[in-house]
Parts: sequence; C-alpha cells; structure tokens
Amino acid sequence: MSQYNNQTKIDRLWYRQPATRWEEALPIGNGRLGGMVYGGAADERIQLNEDTLWSGFPRDTIQYSSQRYLKQTRELIMAGQYGEAEDVLNREMLGRDVEAYQPMGHFLLHHEGLNDLAVDAFERELDLESGIATTTYSYEGTRYMREVYFSASDDLMVCTLAANREGAVNVSVNLDSPHPYQVQTSGDALTLFSRCPSHVESNYFRDHPESVIYEEDRGISYVVRLAAKATGGKVKISTIKGKLHIQDADQVVFYLAAATSFESYDVPPTKDSLVLETECKDVISKATTLGTEGLRERHVQDHSAMFTRVFIDLGISANEELPTDERLQAYQAGEQDPGLEALYFQYGRYLLMGSSRPGSQPANLQGIWNHQVEPPWHSDYTININTEMNYWPAEVCNLSECHEPLFDLLEDLSHTGRRTARILYGARGWTAHHNVDIWRTSTPTGGDASWAFWPMGGVWLTSHLWEHYQFTGDLRFLEERAYPIMKEAALFCLDWLVEGPEGYLVTVPSTSPENKFLTEAGEACSISMASTMDMTLIRELFNRCIEAAKQLDVDQTLANEWSEALSKLYPFRIGSEGQLLEWFKDFAESEPGHRHVSHLYGLYPGEQINRLQTPELVEAARISLERRISQGGGHTGWSCAWLINLYARLLDRNQAHQFVRTLLARSTHPNLFDDHPPFQIDGNFGGTAGIAEMLLQSHLNELHLLPALPDLWNRGRVEGLRARGGYTVNMAWTDNKLTSAVIRADRSDSVTIRSAYPLRVEGNEQVEAVLTPQGDYVVILSMTAGQTIRVSS
Repeated sequence: MSQYNNQTKIDRLWYRQPATRWEEALPIGNGRLGGMVYGGAADERIQLNEDTLWSGFPRDTIQYSSQRYLKQTRELIMAGQYGEAEDVLNREMLGRDVEAYQPMGHFLLHHEGLNDLAVDAFERELDLESGIATTTYSYEGTRYMREVYFSASDDLMVCTLAANREGAVNVSVNLDSPHPYQVQTSGDALTLFSRCPSHVESNYFRDHPESVIYEEDRGISYVVRLAAKATGGKVKISTIKGKLHIQDADQVVFYLAAATSFESYDVPPTKDSLVLETECKDVISKATTLGTEGLRERHVQDHSAMFTRVFIDLGISANEELPTDERLQAYQAGEQDPGLEALYFQYGRYLLMGSSRPGSQPANLQGIWNHQVEPPWHSDYTININTEMNYWPAEVCNLSECHEPLFDLLEDLSHTGRRTARILYGARGWTAHHNVDIWRTSTPTGGDASWAFWPMGGVWLTSHLWEHYQFTGDLRFLEERAYPIMKEAALFCLDWLVEGPEGYLVTVPSTSPENKFLTEAGEACSISMASTMDMTLIRELFNRCIEAAKQLDVDQTLANEWSEALSKLYPFRIGSEGQLLEWFKDFAESEPGHRHVSHLYGLYPGEQINRLQTPELVEAARISLERRISQGGGHTGWSCAWLINLYARLLDRNQAHQFVRTLLARSTHPNLFDDHPPFQIDGNFGGTAGIAEMLLQSHLNELHLLPALPDLWNRGRVEGLRARGGYTVNMAWTDNKLTSAVIRADRSDSVTIRSAYPLRVEGNEQVEAVLTPQGDYVVILSMTAGQTIRVSS
C-alpha cells in the first residue's frame, strides 16, 4: 500500500447534482456485473449490465465459398488491379456481422414523499479507492446517505440507504428491462425473468424494419433477483404491483444478484430459468450471512488492495476542490490541472478493474457498461486496435490479473479461428479478423473490405500473451498458455504469406485497418499487398515465437522455418516525403487525416522502431505522425490516446502532454468516460497507458526513468508502476528532474537503468553512470530476486 494514501483524498469523482443522462452517471462494476449510478435524491436509477448478456446463440458464420476466390483475388492484386480485387473480395469473401452486447435492466428506487426541489446539501461521489458510489442529501432536517457497490468477492450489487433519524426511510423499488420481461414478487424479494434477442442486425442507417429479433426458444435468458433487509423500529416490507415497499425503517439494504443461461461460446444457452433463480437466491443467501458491515469490508479490502498498488501525484492543482464536471469545464476552457490528469490516469485503472476480472468476459468497446439494445458498433470486441488498447495499461499499471479474461478469449478464438483458417484460406493454425463477440466469431464480418477483411486480428492479440510473460517472467504461463496460441497464429502466418515483388514474402490480400489509398486512376481502395501493419505484426510474432521456442527448448525445426521466413519478409519502406509508408507502395492517401495509424505499430505498442536500433525509422514515423495530425488525425478519443503513447516513445514530452490535454479537453464526458464520439472506453485505457509510458518505459530491455516528463509536471511522484523484466518502480522528481527512484526486482538478472541525468546507486558507489550516444545516461548492475535498490541523480 502506498505511503501517500493518508494525503488529501484526490481519487474521487464528485458532483453537486444528480445525473440526468447516461454520460453523467457513475460506473461501478466487479468484472461480471456493472452499473451506472445516476445518484438522484427522490429517484435513484441504476442501469445494470452482466458481462455474458449478448444477442444471438452459437451458429456457423463460415463463408464456405470464400477460398474459391482467394487465388483470383491474389492474381488481380499482383497485376495491380486493386479495385477489381476489392470488388471480388467484397462480393464473395465477406461474412455476417457479430452479435451485440446487451443491457440487463434497471434498479429503480423512489424515495416516498420527498420533493427534489426542497433537497439541500446534495452531493454524489465515486470513490475510486473503495469502489463505492455514494449519494448524500438532506430533506426537512433529516440527512440521508445511499451507498452502492458491486462486490467481486461475493458477486452481487449492494445498495444501502440510511437516515440519521429513526424511521425516516420510506422507499419503493422495482426492476425493469429493455427486453420483454416478467417480475414475480415474494415476501421481501423481486425476481425479474427476461431473455436477450436471438439476433441484432446492424442497422446504422435505420433502414431495417426489424433489426432486433426475439424468439422464445433462442437467445440468452437471464434472471435478476432483488432482496431487501430493513432495520429499525416499525419496519414494513411489502410487495405491491411488482414493487418492494419499505416503510419506517432506519436503514434498508438491497441485495441484487443475476444469472444467465450462457455457458460457453459453443454451447446453446438453454439453462432453465428456475435454475438461474436458485443461483441468485444462493448468492444472496450467502452474502446476507456476512452481515452488512462484513460484506462491505470484504468488498473494500478486495478492491482497494488492487487499486492502491499504484499512487500518482503530478503536481498541485488549484481546482482540486471543484466538482468534477466544473473542474473538467475549467480544464476545457484552458486552465492547467495536473491533478485532473492524475485522476484520469487512476480512473482508467479503476475502469479496467470494474470491467475485467479473472473469470469474467474481457472489457468490450464499452467496458461492461451499456444501456442500449443496439449499441454503437455492437459494443463488441474490435480487434484492429480497440480491444488491444483496452489492455495496454494492464501490466504497466500493476493490474496484471485483469489481463486474464483477454487470454481466455484468445484461447477460445484459437479454436474457432482454426476452422476459419482451414476453410476460408486452406491454412494451418488459426486466424481472427476485426470483430469478435461472445460466440467467438473469427470470420470476416459484412460491410467493406477496408475494415472487415483483416486476418491479422488474432496475430495482434497474441502480443498480449508475450507482454504478460515479459512483465511476469511466468515460464509456466509461456509454456502452457501463451506459446501454444502464439505458435498456431505463427503457423497461419507461414501459410498466409506468398512470394511477391523482389522475392519478398508478403500478405495478399492485405489492408491497413479501415484506411484506403488512391489508385493511379484516383479510386479509393483498401486492398493491396504487404501493408506495413501486416508485415510488422508477423515479424514481431515470428521473433517472439523463435525466442519462446528457445526458452522452452521445443520446436527447433519450426523455429528454423520462422527464421528463414523472417529474412524474406517485406521490409519497412520510407516514402518520398520521408514518411514511413503505410502500404507496400508510396500510394497517395485517400484520407490523409485518418484516425488509424496502424503503420506506426512498430513504434508503439511494438518496439521494432526505436531510437537505439532504427533511428532512421523513428524519424520516418515522426514525419508520418506530423503529416497525419496536420490533416486532422487523432480526432477520435482512442486515436488521440494512441498519439500520447506514440509521442512518449518519440520522447517528445510536451507533444505527448498536448494530446493528454486534447483527450481530456475534447474527448471526455462529464463522468470522464471517453467520447469517441460516442462513448468508447478504449480512449480511457489508452490515455492511462500513455501517461504511464511518459513516466516509465521498458520495451528495450532497460528501465527508462521519466522518458517523456512534460514541463507542466515539474514536480511529482509515482509509485507501483511495473516494468518488463519483473520490476516495480517508484519515482519522485522536482524541477522536472528525477530526485530518486526505488526499484524492486522479482527475479535475479542484470538491469540497465536509463535517465536524462547521471544516476547514483545508493550503497553501490562502484557503479558509475555512462553517457550514451543518445545524450542520456545509463547504469548497469545486477539485482537478485526480492532486492530493492535506490537510485538518485
């Protein structure tokens, strides 16, 4: 736990008025269950989610005729007939869209006899450290406090309402759902029975007469149970017309549990509703035996133990006492507020904890929070940047276990994707394209090749397996989970590559996710060969598989195949303007300010483009960024977040901070949710990762301390950041200069520490800092497992 936790409380969002729209409500979650708390006085609304509630059911999405057209498409591309190739691909090789993540319903509480206009001293807050949303208000001399939290320890939502006057709690509650539902009442409980749609069709142009389909015998069914326990003198709990009524209580505690018929991506969801109801009853029964305080303590201990691993202070802020929405408005008006930027960092960590825990589904486009039956982009897993960005902060921000749901998804995808690779492309291994849902769809979606046809999605996802291994050094994880999945993705790549121009191995057909170039005829087109993104991902995967095979002492023959293919991969190319090329030719760009910067993957999150080994590619990447931004690039929330990380890797500290500012000032809702627009959670996670990347980098087998510290963070400290190699790092700085760093090693190894200023290892004066050709300083020393050292400058 941080030694700074006794300081003034800054890890909270708070407001002086209730939320009137979803983007003002406060998110809470335990990985499986989530809620958006509006925090009203007379009327409380908590919008509910459960992570396995999706439309659809297991079905075959294979386009069986696809392989018939692969050879034709490749021949057209090789002949330079890109438009014709794209026409064939769009017509014959795409599929159907994925299903949609669904809302569960609402918990609705009405405070009887209370007039909102007469309420005073109103405040609502979200405490990030405890994971509790609190609403307080006074009415006619009585003070009320309502707390809401979602317990990961006990798998339910708890809502407590208390008053400082005996018998003053008089409320009614009910449940509803946007899906067809029934509510049954019994004693002190309500039970809602409902079912998700069997299909949600893409309907972006609102031209489908029945885009949401419900069928009695298909789709995921679910049950929500709400029980109440009141204390006080004269307490009466009754169920009238589908509502629970609590009268004359001192305090009431509501317990809400949910269960769904989802079992697995390949199992029809047929579990009986009575079984689901029993599951809910059991959860609530176990929770109530703990007592109100015991249940709360278990939640707070579990949540705060994770959250307090990292502390951050980026400097004093004049607006720290303002409500969060007013503070954000002042920031948007141009005021400096490093404390708000620190809060945004911690909020991203909080959101990852709330939407991705061991055993849950991974965080989707909206984390776990969604109120729409037809959410934007189906609130799916978009694996051409967005899902990956969700997990950029997992390791460096000391939430490694939050990565696990993504690894579970990868394991499932490696099974469904094996069939996709074989039938669509006649290839070994496994593949996935750009959209995934709970049914682990790995085939191309419908629409247009520019986004739908990208069989490298699975390859990108495998990078997270290697990252986890790099941070943890868990050899068993590498052997049993990571390498088998990476190996099969690399097998697909071996079979997907063909010989192209100049004898190089290339991907064909190939796209650069969602972007297009102009053909010689001026036609916007997405299909060619050997996009820089494709080649970068394959080069990275082959290198990592070779290293993994060496460490595990397996597959030497296969490692030789990867090595041979590596030597023939189409290389990075620099264009006529000095920019890093996005495609295999120096095509004119159809949209020069495009939101994706896929060709810069090698700079971040990859490491192939770096100032130590490829300085000429670093400069080309910088020029590419400048060109993209000058034409309006980075205009979405997540795209802006990617720019923070890219400029951090370029060590352009103030430009990196400028995009932190842009993300908060232009692309942030009042509740600090990322505004794509509309809401997408990836920008939150990308922003958090970017701030961490400005403070600590470890991708080049070294600890680079404060590599991109901006002028405006001239004084501060951070504790608990993690580095590759298994290090935990605390740092403090003054006048933009590192004053001290404390580094703890998980395992015995040599470590290189880099800093802009000469470093001294306290207690080891024989180790001297060396000035490098890059103009900074390094020290190299050996550390043993469990050892802690202190360095200063």
